[in-house]
Amino acid sequence: MATYYVQNFGCRATQADGAAIEQQFRGLGLERADAALDAQVVVLNTCTVTASADQDARAAIRKIHRENPACQIVVTGCYAQRAPDEIAAISGVTRVIGNSHKHQLAEIAVGRDNSNSFVPLSNLASSLSPTDRIFVSDIFAHTELLAAPVFDAPNARTRPNLKVQDGCDNRCSFCVIPSVRGQSRSLPLPRIIEEVNTLGAAGYKEVVISGINLGRWGRDLPQPLKFENLVRMILHETDLEKLRISSVEPMDWSDELISLVAGSSRIAKHAHVPMQSGSDKILRAMHRKYRPWHYREKIEKIRTAMPHAAIGADVMTGFPGETDQDFAETRRMIEDLPFTYLHVFTYSSRPGTASEKMPNQVPVHIARERNHTLREIAAAKKRAFMESLVGKEIEAITLDIARDTDDGQTTEALTDNYLKLRTPGIHAPNQWLRVNVTGIQDETLLATT
Repeated sequence: MATYYVQNFGCRATQADGAAIEQQFRGLGLERADAALDAQVVVLNTCTVTASADQDARAAIRKIHRENPACQIVVTGCYAQRAPDEIAAISGVTRVIGNSHKHQLAEIAVGRDNSNSFVPLSNLASSLSPTDRIFVSDIFAHTELLAAPVFDAPNARTRPNLKVQDGCDNRCSFCVIPSVRGQSRSLPLPRIIEEVNTLGAAGYKEVVISGINLGRWGRDLPQPLKFENLVRMILHETDLEKLRISSVEPMDWSDELISLVAGSSRIAKHAHVPMQSGSDKILRAMHRKYRPWHYREKIEKIRTAMPHAAIGADVMTGFPGETDQDFAETRRMIEDLPFTYLHVFTYSSRPGTASEKMPNQVPVHIARERNHTLREIAAAKKRAFMESLVGKEIEAITLDIARDTDDGQTTEALTDNYLKLRTPGIHAPNQWLRVNVTGIQDETLLATT
């Protein structure tokens, strides 16, 4: 039996796409290999959000071709959509299939001959002409949305992630994603309810919903809906024990959504709210749709409504034109606001974006120093948040991880408010526990049941 292997790079949306691609291959009768080294078809599902993401993909292509020269390497995802010719020129690449054709990937990758039968994999490379190798077209002409729950190793039996939205209608000056993901499009509500009910019936206690611009879910449907409608319907139409919401832009954290999340014990107390900068000048240059005072107001409302919630943000350092004063404003806002964690990124110029040609590009070493400064602040805030939970009883879902420690066997878990936790004994994965936090070790809470 022919074998395949899918390797994903990047965000939750990419991982969800990878799960849907795996379903395609299984539907054609192929078997999943344990590793790229053992597969006849290897799919690299790429990211292109930074230059280093592109570099990681190229390195993976070369490594796989070196270690498994007989396999067919298929490159898909955002990098494939953005630069197909560049990828096709790399030795070992059989096909480049952009996001525009990802919904047909397995069928394209395996290939068909003139009789509409599948081409034997051993003959595939020799049968390809140059025009057969690249499948990329205008992403804005496509409305398909791949949707399959993805189970992230090593937590393969807990916390499935369901992508319910793709694409983005924003045009942030630094971001290449709209040009490779296309317009915002939503998975229909009945399909989402069906997927969540299926996961619940299979025994999953928490589902994470995600998207490229999740808060815009529903705006493109024939009868437009708001994201709040989706959250409310999941609560009303499913028996899911816990819903976790991934990143939502600040302007989409309405008072209604905050109240809904705060008022339901079935929604994880977790808000990820991208910030990018605390400087009004930089936010305007980024083409972000909020001002620092708007952002501050949203975070303060979330904290007031949910005193023990995890509150995280994405922050960028080194955007073109960012002065010491601009950075100081970002640093001051981070110090002032009740964040419990941050994802800090150094600006990476992306081809075709408005920021690529902006003047006053910040030297990389300065951007990295600023990154380091914010990471130190974030680490201190996370530590303080963890310390505030010592002595308290909280909820945590067990993961598919057990460890042997000096104190015996322990089970790892994730708290409702998004902290790693370890408790004594072996507990089955995918179970919600009430635990008492007793201490902290490194970046993990210690607790007893």
